[in-house]
Amino acid sequence: MATKKALGSAKKNRDSIAKRLGIKVYGNQAVQPGSIIVRQRGVAYRPGVNVRIGKDYTIYSTVKGTVQFTDKTIKNFTGATKEIKVVNVTV
Repeated sequence: MATKKALGSAKKNRDSIAKRLGIKVYGNQAVQPGSIIVRQRGVAYRPGVNVRIGKDYTIYSTVKGTVQFTDKTIKNFTGATKEIKVVNVTV
C-alpha cells in the first residue's frame, strides 16, 4: 500500500488549443475583398499583387478575383539566392 498519493498523472494531461493555421483558399479559387487566403506564423508565404499582409502575418485579398501561387527567386543580404512562395490575386 502506498503511503503517498501518486501525483503528476492528472496534472500533465493538458494540450493547447489548435490555431487553425494554413492555406484557406487554394490556387484558381475565387476570393472576395478581405477574404483570408493564408494564416501563418512568420512569412512562409509572401504577399504579391492585390494582396496585403496583416500584423499577425495573415495574407488576405484586397480585390475580387482568383488566387495564384507562384515561386520567385530572390537574393538575401549575403548575395545567396533562395526560392520564396508568393500569393497573388488576379482580377
